Amino acid sequence: MKKVYFVSLGCDKNLVDSEQMMSLLFRGGYGFCDEMEEADAVIVNTCCFIGDAKQESIEALIEAGELKDKGKLSYIIAAGCLAERYQEEIGKELPEVDAVVGSTAFDEITTVLDGLFQKEKDERRVFRKDINILTNPETDRIISTPGHYEYLKVAEGCDKNCTYCIIPSLKGHYRSIPKERLLSDAVFLAENGVRELILVAQETTLYGTDLCGKKMLPGLLRDLSKIEGLSRIRLLYCYPEEIDDELIKTIRDLPKVMKYLDIPIQHCSDRILKRMGRRATKEGLRSLIEKLREEIPDISLRTTIITGFPGESEEEHRELLDFIKEIRFDRLGVFTYSQEEGTAAAGFDDQISEEVKERRRDELMTVQREISLSINEGFLGRKLECMVEGRIPEEGIYATRSFRDAPDVDGFVFVTEKPGMSLLTGDMAEVRITGFSEYDLEGEIIQ
Repeated sequence: MKKVYFVSLGCDKNLVDSEQMMSLLFRGGYGFCDEMEEADAVIVNTCCFIGDAKQESIEALIEAGELKDKGKLSYIIAAGCLAERYQEEIGKELPEVDAVVGSTAFDEITTVLDGLFQKEKDERRVFRKDINILTNPETDRIISTPGHYEYLKVAEGCDKNCTYCIIPSLKGHYRSIPKERLLSDAVFLAENGVRELILVAQETTLYGTDLCGKKMLPGLLRDLSKIEGLSRIRLLYCYPEEIDDELIKTIRDLPKVMKYLDIPIQHCSDRILKRMGRRATKEGLRSLIEKLREEIPDISLRTTIITGFPGESEEEHRELLDFIKEIRFDRLGVFTYSQEEGTAAAGFDDQISEEVKERRRDELMTVQREISLSINEGFLGRKLECMVEGRIPEEGIYATRSFRDAPDVDGFVFVTEKPGMSLLTGDMAEVRITGFSEYDLEGEIIQ
């Protein structure tokens, strides 16, 4: 049996594609290994959303190429966004790559690998499809997360056309995945031990608008809540201007839906938002957040910010700092603007130096650390239901997550182990908060 080593880079939406590719390969008779050195073939599902992601993808392909040069593996396949965007450049600059699979052609992965091992052709093989089709691999997936949580990708593509973003040219127009497929996938995941389902897309809040002309996310949440075995449903990537009263009430009223929203605002200055191609306004953001906190008093809000966007003045940077101090997001991530070729913003003539971008990012994060510390202090003495992520034996503690904590991007609630305590990953426990730091909480098990 030929063994494949998988590298899945970038967002959690990419991870879903990788898991479906793994399932297709398994059905095609391939096995998998945990070390690149043990593989017969390496597949890198790449990302190129920003410069750092692009570099990480290239470095992964180069690492595989070095092993191939030493005769330790036979073939390398570049899949995903970088492969879609730079297929010709990969052919010229990375000759060690044997095949390129575009972002909507991942369902051809078994055909690609079979062809390489059967040596059907000697020349480079490029597999691409129309980026506006909705790939249907007709398979389940191999769960590659720890198993108690998983991602459910509800749509592909994006129609927002933000001036800084390359995604529409790589992923195509917004296409909702039919609800029947999503529910079938969710049932499969629940039957295989998944307890927390995390809904993702380039933009989750528009789910269904292309299928029936209206937003179907509330209805999808209601149907997912009926699935036995699922105890948590979490929403990521919700554009603020698309969050309406029905969605707010659905989040408020469904017990399984976490009182948590990821709403990437990117900025608060009306001028910068307009240059970014965003549809939100400062007052609209303020009004939405007030409504969310009024309707769902304990809601945890996460956002992302882009700093150093072309033309951003020091005054607009200070405006953003003040807005963050005012709103007090529970979680906040900051990206320095990445000048991506093929985007409108890349051609703006008032680009900002990396030094200024990094200084502004540091200032934003300093403010957020203070906010986060203050918010976490407010949880002292509270009881939170937490999901066990794992045990850290050398420290005698368990890492758990509350409703406030999405995997990989947020913090933990660390629980001190007691004699006789035996918790498994995915278990739920009631925790009393006894301590805090900038991003994490500490607690003790009550039940």
